[in-house]
Amino acid sequence: MIRNSFIPIISQKENKENRGSVEFQVVSFNTKIRRLTSHLKLHKTDYSSERGLRKILGKRKRLLAYLSKKNRVRYQELQELISQLDIRETKR
Repeated sequence: MIRNSFIPIISQKENKENRGSVEFQVVSFNTKIRRLTSHLKLHKTDYSSERGLRKILGKRKRLLAYLSKKNRVRYQELQELISQLDIRETKR
């Protein structure tokens, strides 16, 4: 099982009031994605979990697209975190 290794990075930077921030949500979605991916490697026919994984991937993609459109500076700051999390860029 993969531990939530990136959550403390964001938790230290931000207070409990900012758990709704895009950066925190992206990191929490990423930990869920890693956990579901490791689950699906063991259980190849678990289609319900696969559907949940696809929904979370879509949410993360929409959040990153929203941030890139609305606040380019914060998105550039998030680029370092994106590279640490091994998230691939979407082609426009």
